[in-house]
Amino acid sequence: MIPPVSGGHDDAPGDANDDERVRLETTPLALERTVAAVAHRHAGGVVTFIGQVRDHSRGHAIDHLEYEAYAPMALKVMRGIAAAIEAEVTGASVAIHHRLGRLEIGEVAVIVAAAAPHRAEAFTACRAAIEALKQDVPIWKREVAVDGTTWLVQGP
Repeated sequence: MIPPVSGGHDDAPGDANDDERVRLETTPLALERTVAAVAHRHAGGVVTFIGQVRDHSRGHAIDHLEYEAYAPMALKVMRGIAAAIEAEVTGASVAIHHRLGRLEIGEVAVIVAAAAPHRAEAFTACRAAIEALKQDVPIWKREVAVDGTTWLVQGP
């Protein structure tokens, strides 16, 4: 499913995760872990977004989703997104955790958390992070419908 890419390394997604703020996981994501990655004593607001697999898309009943990524590149872009938002939104801290592999209906695909001194900044940072993730991060999603129809798209 993923286009061929040269270079990089062969670490599994979890092996390349030395930064708690950005993670690619093949096991279920944990809201508490994502929030802990952004918690700081000056945060008066913490906002989270949880994206989960729904049972329909494009007019079809969905059986499951499959996510793949070139982990080193995806993590680099995710770190860049977090850093850019933190530089733009005063006092913000951003975490982006994304799941890879096969996900069933109702499973969590992505968690974004943003902490900031005030709620408005936390909301702004969280929304900016999920929008940039969907637009810029090289994560591929394969939607598999109950009738066997499939679609391949970039982004969560």
